[in-house]
Amino acid sequence: MNRSFDAQASLINMKELTSHMKAVSFHLFFSLLVSVTLLLGAASAQNTRATLTAEDYAQWERLASRAEDVIDRALASTGALEALRDQIDDARTQFSDGRLANAARIATLRDQIAALGPEPVDGITEPEEIATRRAELAAQLRAQEAPGFAATEAFQRAGGLIGEIDQIIASRQTEAFFNLDRGAINVANWLPAIDALNKYSDQVSTEVERAFDTETERTALRSNSVPIALYLIVAAVLLLRAGRWIERGKTALLPSQDTPKGRAISFFASFIRMALPLVGLILIGRALELAGLSGIRLTALIDTLLPIGIAILAARWLGILVFPKGEAHRVVLDLDPSVRAKARRQTLGLALLYAIATLLNVLQKTGEGVAEYVSVLAFPVIALAGIVLIRLALTVLRAARAAAEGNEDIPVLTRALRLIAKIVIIVGITAPALSLVGYSTAAHLLIWPTIISLGLWALLAALQSLIEDIFAWVTQRDEDAGDALIPTLIGIVLWVLATPVFALIWGVRWATLTELWSSFLNGVSIGGTVISPTNFITFAIVFAIGYTITRLLQGVLRNSVLPKTRLDSGGKNAILSGAGYIGFFIAALVAITLAGIDLSGLAIVAGALSVGIGFGLQTIVSNFVSGIILLIERPIKLGDWISVGSVSGYVRDISVRSTRIETFDRQDVIVPNADLIAGVVTNYTLGNTTGRVIVPVGVAYGTDTRRVEGILKEIAESHPMVLLNPGPAVVFQGFGADSLDFEIRAFLRDVNWMMSVKSDMNHSIAERFVKEGIEIPFAQRDVWLRNPEALSTQEPSS
Repeated sequence: MNRSFDAQASLINMKELTSHMKAVSFHLFFSLLVSVTLLLGAASAQNTRATLTAEDYAQWERLASRAEDVIDRALASTGALEALRDQIDDARTQFSDGRLANAARIATLRDQIAALGPEPVDGITEPEEIATRRAELAAQLRAQEAPGFAATEAFQRAGGLIGEIDQIIASRQTEAFFNLDRGAINVANWLPAIDALNKYSDQVSTEVERAFDTETERTALRSNSVPIALYLIVAAVLLLRAGRWIERGKTALLPSQDTPKGRAISFFASFIRMALPLVGLILIGRALELAGLSGIRLTALIDTLLPIGIAILAARWLGILVFPKGEAHRVVLDLDPSVRAKARRQTLGLALLYAIATLLNVLQKTGEGVAEYVSVLAFPVIALAGIVLIRLALTVLRAARAAAEGNEDIPVLTRALRLIAKIVIIVGITAPALSLVGYSTAAHLLIWPTIISLGLWALLAALQSLIEDIFAWVTQRDEDAGDALIPTLIGIVLWVLATPVFALIWGVRWATLTELWSSFLNGVSIGGTVISPTNFITFAIVFAIGYTITRLLQGVLRNSVLPKTRLDSGGKNAILSGAGYIGFFIAALVAITLAGIDLSGLAIVAGALSVGIGFGLQTIVSNFVSGIILLIERPIKLGDWISVGSVSGYVRDISVRSTRIETFDRQDVIVPNADLIAGVVTNYTLGNTTGRVIVPVGVAYGTDTRRVEGILKEIAESHPMVLLNPGPAVVFQGFGADSLDFEIRAFLRDVNWMMSVKSDMNHSIAERFVKEGIEIPFAQRDVWLRNPEALSTQEPSS
């Protein structure tokens, strides 16, 4: 952005607004490039290493003294302050690196001193050799630390000076924002403004005439006539015919454009169709230069040709992308074709108004007597831009309301569009009102950044659609490409990278962004330990490598090693889980070490937080420890049939915090590990799968009990799942209310078949009792009436 501001007038006047608009136009198309440049530029600055000498500090002292004098006087222009700030920032970068001078040697000396043991306290002496050696090492340490201390002092001084300069610039920006110019509300300002515009036109005409006054200039024009004609012909072809040729070629190559591949290629074709006319504009500018058209005003107008062309062509391109012609597969807003056509015209109209505003800023920079009346001339442009903005916002608002009508769950995009439309309406009303009364700078800084921000938002939306189409093209998933994770993550990255561009559009200085980025790279100090993005990235990469190696090791154990052992499933699971925990712990430890994170500095912070964390996480810690105990002692293992409280079923998974039990109803019950350790757990299959089944049987009174006992024993012994050693037993339990009660008690080879065995035995008992004529009783009740005659004599009710 332009930094040549006038301190005695205002920080942000119409001159700066011209440069601001030009810069923003380029940022609109190269937003990602700018963001990446910002990151890499700051990162490279952080990685710069320089050896500081006495001459460096002498130069710094002269620069710092001059900066302090400039700050105290507060008379320098903003451009001069920005240049001075850049010099101080470069010096600060060197001092930042200088703070690490002799770091390795200092660490070695500190280790040597620590090896000598603690320094003796009062009243205690140490051997003379050790004391002498300690003094020598301490002197060497002070000498090695001196350059770092000097660099740190200079670094802090430079940071303070930069902060003071930023405060001065910020205060000037605030004053300029509220600066009151000539207002269009005063009719007396209109005639002088028109006269100034006519005067500027005459000055441009004069410069054109002067360009061909002399024979030398006319001879130069004739000698350059061939390249000029060639440039103009090529430019005319690019401006008038290139777009049609590209459209025809796209139609011939892509008969069906309503596919992910067709939409992606159409996007790139439309971009080329927009870019080729820009090349034509560049050729026109070159032709005008060869024609000898020079002069302050002509040169400024020619230089403005490209930014104006970018604005118009970009607006036309984005209008077609956001409001496509005809039927479209994926649109941001569901609008009728006629409404989309009107929205495209409104978008192009905003670009034309922006171009006129850019020309007015050229007039302000180069026209004599025009600067004080530009605020008056700009009012109609701002007013028309406000009207177009309001109409466009109303179109979007109506579409968003129609999309939300009847839907209880309104999509986030629809809500965002409604909010943005309301904000744009407010801007469309406020900016012309400010310009009318004379707050021209505030009006310009409100309406044009809003329009350019909308253009950048449209570009990001178009890029998001392009990413989804490419993803659908590659994966052959056209229907759900918009809901896929990868396009969503890429879209989030695009918005994050575009954040600095939005900041630049709204007047944030480039120096401010680099300052924020430098602070981010320097990291955050916690408990004396500095954690920077570099540390975090190193930690993440190393831990990811360790995590991958651990998973590979677990896979090798699971598939190649453990199957060849005689361990049961529980032992195999314990080894796999233990290997995972140990691997993750080692990966985290190595990652912390290689990232250079000193955990000793966090000891105090961790100690202060441990009490609160201990109370808050005691249940989680208890479950974690219990999980470790379960893996070591293995009272339960995968596949065991257990009962915990009222829950009974098979163990399906043992994790660090809990155990998953699948009940016989096919329901998963999550049991905290602490309950398995502290509570009573019945494991039916811990040592082996042998278990006992009990089958109760009742027979009628009067039945031969010895005969029943023999029949039941035969049935139990005949079942293949019943063990014969120890053999089954039949117990005569007693005399029940309705039957003689017996029980078959038998041990099974596999207790998991208990219910099946019990069912089989019941079937066999029923069949055998029928053959033997043994009755299985059922409950009977006799009802005795004390006075039945009273019931017989009672008259029926009517």
